[in-house]
Formats: sequence, C-alpha cells, structure tokens
Amino acid sequence: MPSSSSASAAVALRRPGRSRPRGHPGLALIIMLSAQLMIILDLTVVNIALPHIQAGLHFSAAGLSWVLNAYTLTFGGLLLLGGRAGDILGRRRMFLAGIALFTVSSLAGGLATTAWWLLTARAVQGVGGALASPAVLALVVGSFPEGRERTRALGIYSAVAMGGASLGLVLGGVITEWASWRWVLFINVPVGIAVLAVTPRFITESPRQPGRFDLTGAVTSITGMTALVYAFIRAASDGWGDRLTLAAFAVAAVMLGAFLLTESRARQPITPLRLFTSPARAGSYLARLLLVAGMFGMFFFLTQFVQDILGFSPLAAGFAFLPMTLTVFGVSRAAPRLLPRFGPTRLMVAGMLPVIGGMAWLAQVSAQTTYLGGVLGPMLLIGAGMGVVFVPLTVVSLAGVAPADSGAASSMVNVMQQVGGSLGLAILVTVFGTAYRDEARHLAHAASRAGAAHQMLIHGMSAAFTVAAIFDVCVLLVILLTSRSRPAPQPQAGDRPAAAAAPLSTPR
Repeated sequence: MPSSSSASAAVALRRPGRSRPRGHPGLALIIMLSAQLMIILDLTVVNIALPHIQAGLHFSAAGLSWVLNAYTLTFGGLLLLGGRAGDILGRRRMFLAGIALFTVSSLAGGLATTAWWLLTARAVQGVGGALASPAVLALVVGSFPEGRERTRALGIYSAVAMGGASLGLVLGGVITEWASWRWVLFINVPVGIAVLAVTPRFITESPRQPGRFDLTGAVTSITGMTALVYAFIRAASDGWGDRLTLAAFAVAAVMLGAFLLTESRARQPITPLRLFTSPARAGSYLARLLLVAGMFGMFFFLTQFVQDILGFSPLAAGFAFLPMTLTVFGVSRAAPRLLPRFGPTRLMVAGMLPVIGGMAWLAQVSAQTTYLGGVLGPMLLIGAGMGVVFVPLTVVSLAGVAPADSGAASSMVNVMQQVGGSLGLAILVTVFGTAYRDEARHLAHAASRAGAAHQMLIHGMSAAFTVAAIFDVCVLLVILLTSRSRPAPQPQAGDRPAAAAAPLSTPR
C-alpha cells in the first residue's frame, strides 16, 4: 500500500481549468492504488486455494490453470479497450463501472458450485479489472512530469503491482485456512463497495476526448490470445498432434495476424503501433512479458510444491511467501532513489541477475528439498531482483511517449503483464505436462505408487522452473540488446497541443 510519501504526491483527476477537487487530493491516489491492489491481488490470491478449488469443483490438472487464465486473458485482452473507453467516456466513469462489475462478479465467483460457473465469474472479473485498471497508471503518468516525481510515483505503483502479487499468496493462505477458498473472492465485495462509495467524493471526472472504439482490434486480439493459450494448455493434456491443439494454433495465428493488420490501418487503434518504433520501448514491453511469464508460472507451481510435496497447510503456505512479499515491497521502494545515480539499464541488469539465480536454484527441486534449504533462498533472490527491475522497466516503457498516446502506453504496460502471465503459465503447464508424462513412463514399474506420483510432480515442476529461468535469461538479453537506444520523444502529427491532450494534471 502507498506509504506516507503518497500524501506529498497529491494527485487528483480534474478538468483543465477547474478548481482543485474537494477534500484531500492525496486520498485520490490512495483510493486508486487501493483499488489497483485489489485487482492485482486477484491475479495470485487464488493460487494457494487451487488445491481446494480443484477438489471442490472437480477440475482436471490442466483445467485448473484456467482459474487463473480466465481472469488474466479477459483482463489483458481488454485493457487497451478499457483505456480507450476512459478517454472517450471519462476515466472516473469507467473506473466506477469496472469496480462495480469486479465486485459483483467476485460475489458470483464465491457462490460458484460448478467449474464453468467459477470460470465465467473469473472472466467477468477480468473485464471489470480491464475497465478500472487503466485509470490508475494513467493517473500516475499524466500527473507527474518525467524525472524524480514520476519515478517516485512509479515506485509506489510498482510496489503495489509487484508486492501485491506476492501479498496475494499470503492473503490467500490465511483466508483458505481460516475460512474457505470462497472467501478469497468474497473479500473483494466490501473493498469494492468502499471504493465505490468514496471515489465520487475525492476524484473528479476527466475531460472526454472525441474518438471511436476499435472493436475489431479488441475482438481479434482477445480471440487470438485466448486461442493461443488454449492451444498450449490443450497440448499439455492431449499432445501436440491433437487436432484441436493444431486448430487452436491456426486460429491464433489468423486472429493475431488480423489484429496487426487492423491496427496498422485503423484511424484510432487501441494499440498504436508507433509505440513500438523505439527499440528501447519495444524491448521493455517484451522484457516485461517474458519476466512476468516466468514469475506467474513460478507462483503457480511453487504454491503447489509447498502444499503437495512439503505438506504445508494453506496458512503455512501463505506465510511461506511472506519473506518474498516483504523483500519486493522494501526493495521497490528503494529503487527510485537508485535510478538517478545508476540509470535504468544498470538497475535492470542488476535486478535480473538474482532473478535468474533464484529461478535456476528452484529448478534443482527434488524429493529431498526443504523450505529452508531450497525454497526460501530462491524466493528472497527473486523478490529482491523483481523489486529492483520493475521500476526502471516501467520508466523506460513510458519515457518519450506523446501525451495523446500516454493512455495507450500505460495500458500496454499492464497488457504485457497480463498477457505474459497467461501465456507464460500456459507454456509452463505444457512443459510440466510433457515432463510429467515422460517421468511416468520411466516409473511405470515403481514399487511405491505414492512415491512415483510425487516424483512425477517434482520432475514436472523442475522442468517448468527450468524454462522459467530460460525466460529470465531472455529478459536479460533483451535488456542488453536494446538498452543502447533511449526512447526518443514521440511526435504525432495531427495531435492537439500537449496541454489539451493530457487528460490529467497535478495540483500545485
């Protein structure tokens, strides 16, 4: 959560020329980041509860990943459209609509009695998050000029975004142990109601911008990504030669190709391709996608390892992730102070080295691995590295962006995060399934079936962690190859003056 420094970074949404909003504008930042924390928590809070959800609603091992993917796919796929809707219809209006939808679908998910019911509720939660979330980062970017103020604000945002993901694991364990897996969804209801109640008092509406919705771009992007994720998950359970697997890959290729074609021709695309003309900015997007792909896959498998292999209760499993949570929060708050001295490239490289080391360490898991000997150390390394790397990565993603594209650039940061989580999890589930089946063939005549089952799980998880470490190595290579090019100011012909285009401003 934002610290007392957020009060000095007082930010509120307001129309140009209007007087300062009622109340304390610092509360506007706290409200928005509190809502963002709730949305981020739902990316991971169900991880600890997955074994209980699987038993209660009879999910298959491969199907269980859809409890996460149903949320991240709609969230990531519709984020750009949600950001565009905020520009055209008003950011506060879309923020409130998104939080309302998120709250209602959380209630519905907690009441689910079948697998399809829960997956539908999770998908609708993602839609609500996609409507609400773009306002938060756009608020930070539009309200702080490039430099120390924006870096400090992005440090708070990154602490919420990354620390919130690991905090979700702790909170999920506490709730699952003391109440039920259903309460990991019910807990959103009072928070959502509180945000809906106080937002109109402290956050004013942003000016509307004329424009149109790129519905074709939104439909082709989310359809293509859903087909791609489904293809990987299908391959995990039915093999690469399965007809539906191949058909899903074909649909993904066609729809994603149609998306790129649409965006190159649309007058007002949800994804302005000019954002990718800067090698440094494009590299930061790719690096974020790969980094989150490994991180969320790690969360998915490590939560099951500590419960299914180490025998931790949900509560103990949740608290097992507390050291990582504290490390991410602490380091991410210090990163903005280091950025002016060392620069983004050195910080990103310094952050990636412990992440790679920690993930490679996890890849060595075995039946003899203990929490203190083989889990705690990697988590501390990964937490410290993540806390360092995400602040400069976000700064590079948003540097030099034209004011009219700030909303799209901010949304793209979140899109890469959500799509990376979905796609990375799907790939790692496929790797796990392949390694699991290979180990099963080797252990077909094992004397102890229970021991063989554990060995197959461990072998599959080790393979998944290995691929996650490869993702992180690729992140480091991307950073090194694109760091020589700084994002240049991005002119845009035909735009209104910057002062008119910027939807947000900072009270002085």
